[in-house]
Amino acid sequence: MRRRFHLPLSLLVFIGAASAGTPAEFFCRIPRTSWTQPNPEAWTARFSHDAWPKEPIYLFIRAKAGNPKNGTMVEIRLNSSLVLRRRLGLASDFWRFKRLAVPAASVRSGLNTIEIRGKRLEIEEAFFAGRRFVPVHDFRTEFEVELEAEARETPAEPDKDQNGFKIRGTKGWAWTPEQYLAEIPYLVKAKMNFLMNCYTSLFSSLDPFVNTWWEPLPEAKKRGFEMVVRACRENGITFCFALHPQLFSERPLDLSSSEDFDKLWQHFAWMQSLGVTWFSVSYDDIGVEGLDKSVLGDAHARLVNKLLAKLREKTPLAQMVFCPVYYWGCGETPESRAYLGALGRTLDPEVYVFWTGDGVVTPRITAACAQSYRRIVGHRLIIWDNYPVNDRHPTLHLGPVIGRDPDLPRVAEGYMSNPLCPQNEANRIPLFTCADYALRPAAYDPLRSIGQAIAELAATPPQRRALKNLVELYPGMLIFDRTGTDFNPVLEKFERLLEEPSSRGLATAHLARVESVENQLAEAFPGRFRETRETLRRHIARMKEQLKRAAG
Repeated sequence: MRRRFHLPLSLLVFIGAASAGTPAEFFCRIPRTSWTQPNPEAWTARFSHDAWPKEPIYLFIRAKAGNPKNGTMVEIRLNSSLVLRRRLGLASDFWRFKRLAVPAASVRSGLNTIEIRGKRLEIEEAFFAGRRFVPVHDFRTEFEVELEAEARETPAEPDKDQNGFKIRGTKGWAWTPEQYLAEIPYLVKAKMNFLMNCYTSLFSSLDPFVNTWWEPLPEAKKRGFEMVVRACRENGITFCFALHPQLFSERPLDLSSSEDFDKLWQHFAWMQSLGVTWFSVSYDDIGVEGLDKSVLGDAHARLVNKLLAKLREKTPLAQMVFCPVYYWGCGETPESRAYLGALGRTLDPEVYVFWTGDGVVTPRITAACAQSYRRIVGHRLIIWDNYPVNDRHPTLHLGPVIGRDPDLPRVAEGYMSNPLCPQNEANRIPLFTCADYALRPAAYDPLRSIGQAIAELAATPPQRRALKNLVELYPGMLIFDRTGTDFNPVLEKFERLLEEPSSRGLATAHLARVESVENQLAEAFPGRFRETRETLRRHIARMKEQLKRAAG
């Protein structure tokens, strides 16, 4: 029986990072029209491919099966050789992608044949790809975490020929000093070496944001951050002090005022007195409409230069990182080119520049765009990756970081992830994958990394299952090829299910699953993950209300 496949093309988008000469760029799709089903338990296809890479090679299948409880025994043959025979956990009511390692010797240049056998097995798509490949998911496809029996060293130290980022770390997002302190041991565990405070953490109000940068900090807040600085020093973490003198402020810093400079300097002098040697000034996300971009870039550079020169009077090795107005993209628009060009010409050559990638929040960060941006600004870069940040929206992004080129360390010296708020405990899951990528970009395997992150953070089987199920509920915006930090897969899926013919049963089952995960977290981690559980409870309440309204 011949069958046509109807997988949306969007699901085949390549979101694993790639570079020339690496397995990451490899992709071999088995044409949908080539599949035949000679009997109810067998699928066969013929396909051609000439440029097979060295191992590892993975076969991805998008499948369903009618016996999900005990797993489905699947047998795969390539060119008549048995390459896999094992039970796969598949569902009968939704599709799952399965990644299956196959030996390079099992495929050949030119024509190949594949046979997949399994009882009550349905296959919608199959393709070969490298270890960095992660298929784009939609709401008909469940993201799945495969747990390993035990944790390995995560991240593993790089081989001699694998060069990672020199600076590897994270920042807070309106975190309290207590949250920064709680995360330092996990930075050490993840082999990160850099922690920057979020400038919003210094605001006088977080709800709503109010930035009184010109005022002395309250003594209690100062004592809290002094503890953070001390803990970083004791744990071998470089602390970077950051401040934004304009955003959410009724009194933006006057770049020509010596009095305003002195009020700004008081905060840098305080941190310098604690032994801090890394500092940052940000001018991101401010209104610049109607302003001369070249004049603005030059003015920002002069402020940064003045701060750095004053810091180096007492600390000759002081370092400065600047976040410019145009901190994303390739720098090639007329406005960004004018601003970045003027900034780069005036800025001290030793100042680093923050860059978020090809976009502000982006599924891909490419070396080509980084090279263009660096060429225009003319300074060293630190990547400020806006993942897994939720911008304080009540949602979670917990899947592995993906779509970051393996050769970015050739262009940028640092990599810093932007985290969740307020769920800093749950943030450790994607943080470990960011650390894994930053240390060994060429060897990074996102699907393996997320399983290892859970193994690293969970001490018991119930804890591992709870975190696995949590990640599968909220695999993150990158897995869905989205750019919104407010993306909420739990609520969006629920709303899609309500539109289905059997809407109430499907939506109720989805709600029950979310309730089960919240209960699992409570039982497996008593007293922990409070903010994460509160997020789930809010979503549960909203879904119950929608069900009630749908019932009329």
